[in-house]
Amino acid sequence: MSRRPGTGNAAVLRTQLAGVLVRPGRLVMTGLAVVVAAFVVFGTVMAQQITERTALDRFSGTPEATSLILTGDGGGDDSAITDAKIKAVQAVSGVAEVAARTETGVSLAGVSPHYLELQGDPGSGRLSRIQVVAGSYPDGPREMAVNRQASQRFEIEPGDRVGLLVPEGEDGGTKTVTVTVTAVVRADSDRWATGYAPAATINSLGDMKGYPQLDVRAEPGVSAEALSERLSPVLQGAGGAAVVITPGDTVRAQEAKDAVKQYAEVFQLIAMFLAIAVVAAALVATSTFRIVFAQRLGQLALLRTIGAQRGQLVRALAVEGALVGLASGVAGVLLALGAGHAAPVIAGAAGQTLLAPGVPVPAALAVVLGAVLVTLGAVLAPALSAAGVSPLQALRSAGTVSGERGIGLIRVGSGLFLAAAAALLIGLVLLDMPEPGDANYDAFASLMVIVASGGLAFLALIALGPLLVRPVLATAGWPLRRLGPTGTLAVGGVGGTPRRAAAVSVVVALGVTLVSGTLVGVASLQGWADRDLALTAPADFDLSVGGSDSGSDSDGGSDGGSDGGSDGLGDEAVRRVKALPQLADATDYRMTDVSIDGSDVRATDLDLAALPTSRQLYTDTGKLSDLGPGRVVVNARLAQLLGVTAGDSITITTPKKGTVRETVAATLPSEAPMQADLIAVPADLEKMGASSRPTGILANAAKGGQTARNAAVRAIEKTVGPNTDASLTILAEDRDDSRADLEVAATSALGLLGLTVLIAVVGVATTTGLTVLERTRESGLLRALGLGRSGLRFMIGIEAGLYGVLGGVLGLALGVPYAWLAVRVLNIGAPLLLPVGQLLAVFAGLVGITALAGLLPARRAARVSPVAALGTAD
Repeated sequence: MSRRPGTGNAAVLRTQLAGVLVRPGRLVMTGLAVVVAAFVVFGTVMAQQITERTALDRFSGTPEATSLILTGDGGGDDSAITDAKIKAVQAVSGVAEVAARTETGVSLAGVSPHYLELQGDPGSGRLSRIQVVAGSYPDGPREMAVNRQASQRFEIEPGDRVGLLVPEGEDGGTKTVTVTVTAVVRADSDRWATGYAPAATINSLGDMKGYPQLDVRAEPGVSAEALSERLSPVLQGAGGAAVVITPGDTVRAQEAKDAVKQYAEVFQLIAMFLAIAVVAAALVATSTFRIVFAQRLGQLALLRTIGAQRGQLVRALAVEGALVGLASGVAGVLLALGAGHAAPVIAGAAGQTLLAPGVPVPAALAVVLGAVLVTLGAVLAPALSAAGVSPLQALRSAGTVSGERGIGLIRVGSGLFLAAAAALLIGLVLLDMPEPGDANYDAFASLMVIVASGGLAFLALIALGPLLVRPVLATAGWPLRRLGPTGTLAVGGVGGTPRRAAAVSVVVALGVTLVSGTLVGVASLQGWADRDLALTAPADFDLSVGGSDSGSDSDGGSDGGSDGGSDGLGDEAVRRVKALPQLADATDYRMTDVSIDGSDVRATDLDLAALPTSRQLYTDTGKLSDLGPGRVVVNARLAQLLGVTAGDSITITTPKKGTVRETVAATLPSEAPMQADLIAVPADLEKMGASSRPTGILANAAKGGQTARNAAVRAIEKTVGPNTDASLTILAEDRDDSRADLEVAATSALGLLGLTVLIAVVGVATTTGLTVLERTRESGLLRALGLGRSGLRFMIGIEAGLYGVLGGVLGLALGVPYAWLAVRVLNIGAPLLLPVGQLLAVFAGLVGITALAGLLPARRAARVSPVAALGTAD
């Protein structure tokens, strides 16, 4: 009897899907990694919507009520927008409200040059950008409001009087204008300390005329287009500079685009890490499908026996994989959708405001489709392998693939070829390694070569992984075998299926490679940043006088007091500042100008040993400890200019002391602290004609934290007094900003790379769970032979932890060298550091997490009775 075309395919497909439905637990475990990946990807879409909507809601640029924006040339006597034109605009029919805008910047009078931005704002009405939170908005000529940043940073409250250094004359001089702070305001778009007042008041403080911008609100019922037509004759008819009229909606749209642009770039970077996580999920899914299909070899072989073709089995298994991807993608999207809409509720309970996201249907469909494609791609190789099972396999009881211990010659050859290609690319990078300080070196091209080499190396690891499992286990498993039969069984269980162990460990290795490489790179960059900060910000504070001494021997004014002068600080002022309990590591220094071979050089006698940050400094030639009488340290610029290294001699010409002969004790690879060119001991600096009065004092706050730093600033300013040429620079602010930027970048990168580790751990849990199902009879036999439940749980937990050990060892072997190479190629002089403690913590944590991932399957295996397990069919 003939059979209708397609009937065989449908029958095979029904058989496979029926098998899946009989054991839904295996379906869940098979798609678990894809669920996590889909959740993370669509969760990122939700996070982006929440971030952008919240940013736009908090954005306080052009007010919503602004109908038109008039812009001129920026102020001055010939400004396009003058007081007269503002009155003319107000008189136009249809104009409901106007608000002039202006901005400038000033410093607060005192020892510390705190910068304060000033902006003009009406303070009330629908065109105001701010909200008063304390006090009342200024309405007098010498009144000002400050935002919360300025209030907290400078400890300014309503009622305080503050001196502002405003420009005076055309020679760059300044005068002090005292204003009264009347209010603290909130402006969500502010990032810096800012003062507010009506635009006319700001102009009067800075002796400015005209305004760069005028916001106009139309009366109800008057369109922006109609009002623009009415204003054009008024603005252009009076002559003078032209005024540009722009609709408020156009400006707001551009401002909104700019406001979220920074987040768009961040999420583009996140997308790169998500791609890595998706690759990890695909690898986990591939490994999982291999195990699931291996457990059904008997069924597949029986189908082959009754006439099913290999192509039919491949198609049936591929459809099964696509259905797993569909279910996983839908589950991940629904979970992420729920989490996205729950986030604003949770944030509201914690006192934070987040706007709820929408329901981006196109993105959801794209994620589901991507999950199907990823899973379909992951299932093809296992399906091809499983569909090639011999019909004779139906007569056997084994449930695993024959010859699973080894790999074919083609795979070995491919792996060796990939490894050789990766090594070749590294060799090309090493041959083209730049000399230190080479500004013409193309670091980006070399970094791309390193990335390509790393990709090839990882592919080689995938191909050769089964061959690497046993050598690694031979070493890592040695202490476990000392635990007795349980440890020996665990090591043997992992080593007995090297292809499976390699497939899971490779995913773990991917996460470890990325995390360890990031840690090494961050540690090296942090070391470089610390060395750079030791030069630019060697202490928290620098109290110094303007200019440097050029050779005066006079110690006038050194009899005491808080006075300072252009020739140095008074001795009494130095003594009192150094004695402040709010300070630590206080050391004074002197600066003087000398000449070497016709080049102007700044020399200092700063005591490097007195500052903790000096431990971060290193030399190009010589040693810093060799600095002493007759021996100086020179920076890289001067060393290169003179062509000298440690041990060479230089001749220094001074304005009044003639020439001084010095030996170079050491050369620095970059700048010297405090922008000096040469460091000498105090006695030698006096020979160069330096004044006996210190140029400045470097000091640290006695305690950590912003509160202690503010207390130290107030103590210094009170001690020195306002009538002095001394200037206090808070170097710690630059140091904090630099470190904060690096810490944020590192934390963000590690958090995103943690997604890969999470998927790897899911892979370990899935593999362990499926392995427990596969070895149910083996577990029952061990229980029958006397192995207790705790012993069985311990054995399975060790097996799961061994996946972490294998992945950790392989990941560190790839991550650390590639990170060092990338840091070296950057050619910024960063040291190659190895954060041993952090790497050990990552390794130990990963082993512990993977061991815990096997806890649930272990508990399930231990609950099965030996009799039931021995009676279970494969």
